[in-house]
Amino acid sequence: WAFFVTFGGYFMAHFSRKCYSTVKQQLEDTAGYNPLILSEMDTVFMGTYAAGNIISGKLGDTFNPTTVLAIGLFGSGTCLFLINISLWFDFLSFSMLLGNFFIIAVYFMFGFFQSTGGPVGTAVMGNWFCDKKSIENRGLIFGLWTCHQYCGDVTAALCTAVVLGAGLNYTWALFIPALTNIGWGVLTMRLIADPADCGIITPEVKIRMEKLKAKNLESGGTEVDEGPAPISYAAALRIPMVAQYAFAFGFFKLTNYVLFFWLPYFLGKHFEPVTANLIASLYSVGMMPGGIIVGYVSDIFGGRRASVIGTFMGALFVFLFIFSQKSEELNAGALLVMLCIMGILVGGPNNIITSAVAADLASHPSVRGNNKSLGTVTGLINGCGSITASIGLLAVGPLQDAFGWGSVWLFLMGCTFVGTALMGTKIKDELFPKPEEYSEVEEANLAV
Repeated sequence: WAFFVTFGGYFMAHFSRKCYSTVKQQLEDTAGYNPLILSEMDTVFMGTYAAGNIISGKLGDTFNPTTVLAIGLFGSGTCLFLINISLWFDFLSFSMLLGNFFIIAVYFMFGFFQSTGGPVGTAVMGNWFCDKKSIENRGLIFGLWTCHQYCGDVTAALCTAVVLGAGLNYTWALFIPALTNIGWGVLTMRLIADPADCGIITPEVKIRMEKLKAKNLESGGTEVDEGPAPISYAAALRIPMVAQYAFAFGFFKLTNYVLFFWLPYFLGKHFEPVTANLIASLYSVGMMPGGIIVGYVSDIFGGRRASVIGTFMGALFVFLFIFSQKSEELNAGALLVMLCIMGILVGGPNNIITSAVAADLASHPSVRGNNKSLGTVTGLINGCGSITASIGLLAVGPLQDAFGWGSVWLFLMGCTFVGTALMGTKIKDELFPKPEEYSEVEEANLAV
């Protein structure tokens, strides 16, 4: 049930944000918004979404995660409804300044509400899937769970196609996800975020009770278990590898953003628009099974996720090198195959770092028994990664103008190398564990 509800919540997040992008042409041609305003909406969203991830993770660990998730869904639906109101009543006709300010202000808040699904949903998943069998299969479980974003994106495209194909006003493509977000928020309110809240004693609760019992015996006190205190940002960053993964994820996410946003533009210079979009879509198709593959393979190798991620990034480095040398010469068939494989190589590590890896990090001995850390850890990784990627995107246009597309692929090779290098110490520890630490790592499944 927790898998279903949190999967659906993040599905709704991507459904609602993707629907906006599918009607951008109508917002420009019919509503009258100029491309600069639409670009500013994207920039504002990315900024508030990045900051919101860091804040939402902490809120999910401090307050009831179910409430935080529901507020995110209600808020997202409300923002889309407000955008619809501005379109129905044509705010731009009253005042250009009012119309532009209103839609940007709404999208500013939309970014914050959208940010709750990732870190808080991951925390709820971590609460429920914490038994020994689930930990052994954590990569596969979270790999399947991260398919929510691609399902949401595809549904949004289909929804808009049905709306426009049926001759309905394009605002229905925004109104439908507004309703479904609010409806899923009502369903989410019924979710129990922590099995301990319904009397189920999880491994984390047992560890916390044992620590409290030992403390009472030592001090002669009679303290009772009132639940774990939420972890601070400083404490989360002190967990080994959290900071490194946060920055590594930024470079990996930057690689994904560049390929996702710029591939259609690059391919459009060499192919017809329909062919270019078809080829580019294969990259997104490859990303969906990527998380499942990386998660499953890392489970097979005892949770050694850094090593598997490093292997995938090494293969991606080779593909990017080929692109830097031959991208202008490859035919459509070769590009289809290469981009599908590159989608797997990029999507797998990106999906697993913000889910299974984050859950592994939050299981470190320094915070074991405290399940109020996963949301904060996931939020930090997601938020720092989004900030790094957003800044890095600024370099693509100037690089392409000054040195051509070959320089962009070399830039991505550098990002891939730096991100992998940041995980170097962990990869080394996984491949060559110290004898005295090996049993502890295996027992705790801390091979993050």
